[in-house]
Amino acid sequence: MFESIDSSMLVPVLLFFAGLLAGFVDSIVGGGGLISVPAMLLTNLPPSVALGSNRLSSIFGALTAMINFIKQRKVDIQLVRKLFFITFFSSMIGAYLVILIPPLYLKPIIIFLLITVLLFVLFKKDWGEVSTYTKATGRRFVLLVMMALSIGFYDGFIGPGTGTFLIFGFIFAGFDFLLASGNAKVLNFASNLGSLLIFIAMDHVNYVYGLSAAVGQIIGATIGSRMAIRKGTGFVRLVFIVMTVSMLMKLMYDYFIG
Repeated sequence: MFESIDSSMLVPVLLFFAGLLAGFVDSIVGGGGLISVPAMLLTNLPPSVALGSNRLSSIFGALTAMINFIKQRKVDIQLVRKLFFITFFSSMIGAYLVILIPPLYLKPIIIFLLITVLLFVLFKKDWGEVSTYTKATGRRFVLLVMMALSIGFYDGFIGPGTGTFLIFGFIFAGFDFLLASGNAKVLNFASNLGSLLIFIAMDHVNYVYGLSAAVGQIIGATIGSRMAIRKGTGFVRLVFIVMTVSMLMKLMYDYFIG
């Protein structure tokens, strides 16, 4: 099938298509790393370079989705502006540590958290259907700051499920699924940017592979974010459940079998 494609071009072409699918999924509910990270690892890059190259592509997808959500006024600008740099700096710390410390021991914790999120969404069927958020003050704002700090660090350090946890946090604060997804895209962009700067500074990025996937990410994120905005909260909730189950299956397979 690929005989007509020069061997030096085959990997970038495959990464483009992986980025396309990852950008589509990630722009709606997160979880695109399930597609893009394994694809980047298959290139035989060292793991830290594969992660850095994936960050390079992911930031384009996150930026594209973020712009589309902002244009359609599906983002609480006042709130995410306060949380942006908290997420940005905490992701830089996480990215620095992942180059030094293998994050394997975190997998059981991630599996437990994803199961908790999934059960909460499945059994509270009306949760996230209507936005009840008014203003982040007092205890609610402190919780949102803690969320931005911890998830930013987590995204820089290991990453799987970041979009899911961000959306869950914003729904917990009172947003519906669509607005939570829009807010999550802004903080996801912040965490991608912070961690990418660390990977670049430490020379852990393959620019050819990263930018090849980035083109696909831009196209996929454009299609996905527009579809999410057009179809609304119910669609985002459905994709959220599907991707959470997919992440759980992948992580459990890696931990117990792989």
